[in-house]
Amino acid sequence: MGLANLVSPLARVGRSKRGRLAVSLGFAVITTAVLAVVGRSLVHSGWPLAHGNPALVTAAGLLFALAYGFKAYGWRWLFRKTERPGPLALAAAGGGASLMGLALPGRFDEMVRIAIVRRYPGCPVGIRGLCLSLVTLGLLDTVALAPFAIAAAAFPGNPPAVRAGFIVVGLGGFGAAAVILLLPRVSAATRLARFRIVSWLAPRATPWREATRAWGLVVTSWLVRVAAILLLLTTFGIGLSVPLAIMFICAGAASAAIPIGPAGAATQVAAGTTLLVVSGVDAPKALGFALAAQALLIFSGGAIFLAAVAWRLGLHAWSFRPRRASRLVPAPTQVYSR
Repeated sequence: MGLANLVSPLARVGRSKRGRLAVSLGFAVITTAVLAVVGRSLVHSGWPLAHGNPALVTAAGLLFALAYGFKAYGWRWLFRKTERPGPLALAAAGGGASLMGLALPGRFDEMVRIAIVRRYPGCPVGIRGLCLSLVTLGLLDTVALAPFAIAAAAFPGNPPAVRAGFIVVGLGGFGAAAVILLLPRVSAATRLARFRIVSWLAPRATPWREATRAWGLVVTSWLVRVAAILLLLTTFGIGLSVPLAIMFICAGAASAAIPIGPAGAATQVAAGTTLLVVSGVDAPKALGFALAAQALLIFSGGAIFLAAVAWRLGLHAWSFRPRRASRLVPAPTQVYSR
């Protein structure tokens, strides 16, 4: 009964524009305070990863990089066959967006993804197709997180407010799944074919088979992230706790949807710190862990982005070496005079 009394007000706040704005502004204030505490903690205690096990930290970073790869391959299934960018371009977009998440609020990093993919050589898809794929990818993320959120809500020892938040995330996953399944049918409806947006959407809506494959890769990406968080929990001395790792992942993913805030990465640090403190972790250790996890995720994304740029520059330099350049230039046409 108490849980139902909590979920109902949360639903009303979600449907109200003023309620959503109030929640966003409240999160912005909390995130600003957390940033101030982070700065003070770094001055007095130093970098959190400096005291971790190097092998575990390296393994966690590699797992984060692997998660970017699975996410990129899942994203690739959401394009038409003739418009699919290369997986390296999509992975570079995810890595570059994580870097810009240090400064851009909320979902503004999606603009960075679009810009990177469009500027990547050989990109066959337009801006509208990229926007549609990102919307579908966001829905798939919500669907993929639903089982984790429901499991987190069922874990014993959580306060009712935390359980209610996880239940809302889980229910949102079912709604997102319904939208993904209905979108191809709606776009194929003959009665709506006279609308320009429907005629454009009809060949680009993701069929359920491709959506299922993409969902499987996205779920794998989140599972790899959970494994990375488990390694970090161990190296920080918090303990090898699968429920805590799942709840930490869900809290950070849910906070990424907040549109107003000093920075998307800082908002996720605030959400992760709050979740750990509520779960009984000491505040300084919780803050250090959340900061280290977010920093390692950003470093991994930045490494993928730089590797993609270096790969393209290397191909460009190899293609235009003097000998190869002479081969690429067509031979002059000879003109014979009579």
